Amino acid sequence: MTLMLLYIVFEVFEVQWQKATTLYTMLQKMYKYYNKSIFLFFIMHPTLYFSIWLTMYSHYNIYAMVLLFLKTIDILTKLYFIKKLFLEKNISEELEDVLSVKLDRYMPYVGLLIYPPLVYMAIY
Repeated sequence: MTLMLLYIVFEVFEVQWQKATTLYTMLQKMYKYYNKSIFLFFIMHPTLYFSIWLTMYSHYNIYAMVLLFLKTIDILTKLYFIKKLFLEKNISEELEDVLSVKLDRYMPYVGLLIYPPLVYMAIY
């Protein structure tokens, strides 16, 4: 149960610093950390390290591996958009429109519904 609580604390931390009204402003917040140091950007994602640890702790349990896969894809996607938006400044109009759509206020908390059950299944 302690591991579940720890994971939830990490997830809430990530939600709080990433929370924004649009995907574009969310990526802007992430870019501030990325621009200071890519290492700082990665440090701001403790759930990635937790999922790596959990995968090894659970002896490569399928649920832990799914969690690690989703977390890795999540961060790679963020890095891709940061590169396209802020470094290359090369983005299509359609994608720009999608990134500027206002997010529902509960959207950032979706991870709290998806990831903790995977942690639970990996542990028990």
